[in-house]
Amino acid sequence: MPTITTDPAVTTALAADLDAAGFTVERIDALWGSEAAASLHRGSRVAALRALAARETTPLTTLATLFVLGLPVDRADAERAFPTAGLDHVLAAGLLRSDDGSGRDEIDDSGLPDTEHRRVHPTVDLRPYAFVDDQGAGSWWIVSDLGELALGTALGEEHVLGIGGATTTLSGLQVPVPVRRVLDLGTGCGIQAMHARRFAEQVVATDISRRALDIARFNAALNGIDGIEFRLGSLYEPVAGERFDRIVSNPPFVITPRRDDVPSYEYRDGGMVGDALVETVLRGLADHLEPGGTAQLLGNWEYRWGVDGLDRVRSWFADAEDLDLWVVEREREDPPAYAETWIRDGGTKPGTEAFDLLVDAWLDDFATRRVTGVGFGYVVVRRASATDADRPGGTARLRRTERVPEALGSNPVGLGATVARVLDAAEWLAASDDRALAAAHLRVAGDVTEERHYWPGNDDPTVITLVQGGGFGRRVDADTALAAFVGACDGDLSVAAIVGALAQITGVDEDALTADLLPRVRDLVLDGLLLAPTS
Repeated sequence: MPTITTDPAVTTALAADLDAAGFTVERIDALWGSEAAASLHRGSRVAALRALAARETTPLTTLATLFVLGLPVDRADAERAFPTAGLDHVLAAGLLRSDDGSGRDEIDDSGLPDTEHRRVHPTVDLRPYAFVDDQGAGSWWIVSDLGELALGTALGEEHVLGIGGATTTLSGLQVPVPVRRVLDLGTGCGIQAMHARRFAEQVVATDISRRALDIARFNAALNGIDGIEFRLGSLYEPVAGERFDRIVSNPPFVITPRRDDVPSYEYRDGGMVGDALVETVLRGLADHLEPGGTAQLLGNWEYRWGVDGLDRVRSWFADAEDLDLWVVEREREDPPAYAETWIRDGGTKPGTEAFDLLVDAWLDDFATRRVTGVGFGYVVVRRASATDADRPGGTARLRRTERVPEALGSNPVGLGATVARVLDAAEWLAASDDRALAAAHLRVAGDVTEERHYWPGNDDPTVITLVQGGGFGRRVDADTALAAFVGACDGDLSVAAIVGALAQITGVDEDALTADLLPRVRDLVLDGLLLAPTS
């Protein structure tokens, strides 16, 4: 793979060419339509190529053919696609190569250009990317390495991954609160660092791969993003002794057998046994978060015979008393399914001898640790602020682990705002004993509705459910007392006053009703269905 070089003059000119061609998500989707786009996602270019064949050649079709479909084009068409940057400069930057490996046409014996050498080939994937966050809509162009479809072979071990589902999950988890410094641990193509820069004065992006840093640096320059410092090294080594207001990471967490005959891809494999890489990253947060700082990370963890995976994650924070912890498990796979997923991800085809041998290696590796399953999800951490220790409180620090296997609520800007609100709620609850909670004036969130189901002919509901419209889209079962309490939370009355009124209306003991409702009220505040006075 050619080295990607960043020349500010070239990236500025290239951006102008991409913009002039209309190289956007919407325009590319319109080139071949939704059906062809879905077919591309499944690994077939046929429908897209048929759609392009019916169109005249333009700079946009040339760019889409090169960088999205991963196919060569005539040199003359490529020259027309880069009028500002110039084709030779794009070749020199490492984004394209000619048939002879240079930017020059070969000359045959007649003195005329040899048409067999008048095509240029992509060496990278370059495509538009659109997003929405709390600052509004945005779009970038993102370079990564060519995928399996373009290569026609399994991926190389130094492959730099582009944007996928994990990318958008983590970018959506980033807390949209302005901070001074952010660490992007294992930056890959640089996309998380670029998202982080929208809310930070400075970002430090690290990676063990020189190629990843070259591509990340190019992407930042191509999109005119400054304020990102790129550092080479493993895990926290490049930032030893430094602290950050926020740490984000999609680390190379994939569990891979430590055998010479099993490929180890830099973008996903941290070179450690089992889930030790994730454990190392999480244990290191305490040394690198500023007081009040937060971390949002992706990862996976092993379930071992007789040991729950989420309990293992909690154990990694046993000595970190000043850290809030929230782990959300989104998926769990058995060992064969996990192995097959990641072997296919590397480009090895199912049904081949190579595939079967790799599955066998994975299962041998899992058997050595008695692994029964692997959980995947995300981890949110907050370090206590300097004043937390001085504040009164009746609850322990947040230690929340949960499995959320169903689809989350629809939220195009991601869950970053929800994460921020949960951390704020956890801080408020930790500082509020039951007396403080009873004196608080809570409000029901604006996205909360109530569902009631009745047996035919009955006046009393058999099922009451509180439904959250945003965030995690939680559904909370409620009895009549809790539903009535939530309905009365408009910020005017204190918790104690509402409970007292309910006890008087229903004729139940007020102390008993208080003991029943307060723990559930705490849960509703943490989940965001009820808003604390500071929310």
